[in-house]
Amino acid sequence: MKMNKYVLTTLSIAAALSLATSTPSYAAHHYRSQAQTEKVAKAKVKEMKGKELDKYLGDDKQKENYLVIDVRSVEEYEANHVKWAINMPIDEFAKNVKKIKGYKDKNVVTICNSGKKSGEAAKILTSKGFTKVYNAEGVKSYKYKNLTQVKYVLGKEAQKLVDTGDYYIIDARMTNDYNQGHLKGAINIAPNEIDKKIKDVYKKVDKDKKILTYCYSGNKSNVIAQKLVDKGYKDVTNANDGTKEYDGYKLTDKK
Repeated sequence: MKMNKYVLTTLSIAAALSLATSTPSYAAHHYRSQAQTEKVAKAKVKEMKGKELDKYLGDDKQKENYLVIDVRSVEEYEANHVKWAINMPIDEFAKNVKKIKGYKDKNVVTICNSGKKSGEAAKILTSKGFTKVYNAEGVKSYKYKNLTQVKYVLGKEAQKLVDTGDYYIIDARMTNDYNQGHLKGAINIAPNEIDKKIKDVYKKVDKDKKILTYCYSGNKSNVIAQKLVDKGYKDVTNANDGTKEYDGYKLTDKK
C-alpha cells in the first residue's frame, strides 16, 4: 500500500513537470490572454473639457484623430450639434456599437446636453473593449463655437444613403478623379470651383431636397455642405469618410 502511494506521488510530480516543460505555448497564451483582459478592464472613461474639444473641432486636420458621437435624440441632433459629430441616440446605442467597431483603439468622444447620457454611452464603449474613450462637456454646459446643422455619417452609411436614390449628391474632388469614378448620380464641384458652381445648385435644387456631399477626406465637401445649410437647405449630410478613407464606395465613371 505504501509502495502504491509512493508510485502515484512520483507519477503525479512527473506529469506536472512534463506539462510545465512540454506546453510553454499554452502557458504563454494563458498569460497573454490574461494581460489582454486586464488591459481592457483598465480602460477608463476620461473627461474632456468643452474648450479642448472645441479646439480639435476647429482644426480640420484633427478630424482624422477623433470620432465624435452625439448620443442625443435625432431631433436634438438635427437642431444643432458639434461639427463632425455622427448621431447614435443613447436609446439604441448598445445595439449600434457594432457600427463603429473599427474605432476600438482610436479616440472616441461622446457628447450630449449635460454629459450624463454621453457618460452612459462612454461606459458602454469601454465595456465593449474600446480603449480610448472621452466624455465631453455637454452642449448646454459649454458654449461651443463649432456648432452646425450639417449632418455627418461614416462611409458605410453614406453609401446606404446613395443607394436609396433619394439624395442629390455632390462630389467635391478634382474633376479628373471624378471622371475616373464617382458615386452614382453625383455632380462634380471641384475645390477650386466651389463659389462658382454652388450657385447652380442654389438655382436648380429645391431647399427641401436631401443632399449628400463627399470628397477625399470629408473636409472640402463639408465646406459645400455648410454653405448649403447657411443658404437655407434643410437636409444636408456630409460623409466623414472620404474616398481615401473608405474603400466600400460603389464608384462609377457613368454620368
